Amino acid sequence: MSSFLPLNVDSNGKIVVASNNINSHQSASLDTDYENNNIDSEENNVPIHQPIGNVPLAPPSSLDSTDVDSYTTPISNNNNNNNNNNNNNASNPVEKSKSKLSRPSTTITSSASTTQTSNNDMMDLDPPTLKTTPLIPTGINSALHPPPPAPDPLHLVRTSITQLLSLRSHPPGTSANLPPSTLTTLIDLARPLLLSDKMCLNLLPPIKILGDIHGQYTDLLRLFEYASFPPNSNFLFLGDYVDRGKQSVECIGLLLCYKILYPKNFFLLRGNHESASINRIYGFYDEIKRRYTIKIWKHFNSLFQCMPVAARVGGRILGMHGGLSPEIMERGWRVIEDIPRPIDIPESGLLCDLVWSDPSPTPGWGPNDRGVSYTFGPDIVQTFLENHDMDLIVRAHQVVEDGYEFFGGRRLVTVFSAPSYCGEFDNAGGILSVGEDLRCSFMILKPSHRNKRFGLHGGGNG
Repeated sequence: MSSFLPLNVDSNGKIVVASNNINSHQSASLDTDYENNNIDSEENNVPIHQPIGNVPLAPPSSLDSTDVDSYTTPISNNNNNNNNNNNNNASNPVEKSKSKLSRPSTTITSSASTTQTSNNDMMDLDPPTLKTTPLIPTGINSALHPPPPAPDPLHLVRTSITQLLSLRSHPPGTSANLPPSTLTTLIDLARPLLLSDKMCLNLLPPIKILGDIHGQYTDLLRLFEYASFPPNSNFLFLGDYVDRGKQSVECIGLLLCYKILYPKNFFLLRGNHESASINRIYGFYDEIKRRYTIKIWKHFNSLFQCMPVAARVGGRILGMHGGLSPEIMERGWRVIEDIPRPIDIPESGLLCDLVWSDPSPTPGWGPNDRGVSYTFGPDIVQTFLENHDMDLIVRAHQVVEDGYEFFGGRRLVTVFSAPSYCGEFDNAGGILSVGEDLRCSFMILKPSHRNKRFGLHGGGNG
């Protein structure tokens, strides 16, 4: 069942309805930067990383047609020519490293050593002693006994993906039983990749953006079935992979596997639950303690300290887990890039706000009912977007009934991707799909059963 909610922006900046269809996208996203309305590809673009080896993908989706709906919501400005230029070039990212492109407007529809002998050494007055050399060399360093080859870490990653995806044929809640050594290896392989990403990523569309997952592994697999598995699509996750649900290990394990295999097509931002002080309380610690050791929990949290916290898509969309911060309003979005890593999430300040703040109908900045960070009104959103020449803020952090919910005149959208959150809410899971022309569509995964509670402003926060 498909329903379309197309949007466009008129000359006054108002959003009006227009129609479009959801498109499938398979191009690789690139890490770029935007300056003076141009893309300096030679300095900033990262070469496309082709898939490494054959990664087992899920068989064709078996989702029932009643489980999913599609919504297309384009939000455009008046720069149609820029959109056309972007469409003509986005499909060939390799060519972007050879030329400068106009930035598209938003349509929110990768010595040998020698030994010398002295003359004295050669003056041997004793008769020479006959020495024999064994025909077969002996010893562990013998050429006939070379050391075993080092294991291929990518083989372990592929094996782990196979093991994790095999749970699709098992009852929900079945454990993958990944060995502790495998989890440690995945963490060690992912850490340098996360640190090599900018603290505020610069990504090119097409890309699919997902919100909170919260240990709901069965639903994560359903989301991949619907949106397509990597590397067939590019992904940006907005954080909160652990806690609440019963399979945080499987969720973060699969996501790390895809990050390792496709580092320039698969991106993970940090949420407020990617912090030891939070996941010590809300389930991840207890799950790790029951299934593994506390050392593994500490190892995961050392990885979380390395995650980026924000991303720009096409130069026109800004994504993060929580929301805006007064520091961004005062100093600009580039201040995010100055946050050092690894780092704990503090109790206040820029990093805290990026993962904790919430939108509110009340104008300006206000106290947050969570007891941490702020709320920000629609006027704050509008001012930020106008000052930074952007069109949309996409964030997660709060459960919403339809999987997505607009705010502030459709200048901000909350995306929440865990359907039937905690088994207590009647919410759908949402995916924001950004096309090459920055046209955005919403893919909706309906809840598997009916519950009572939901709402952006009234509980159910991530």
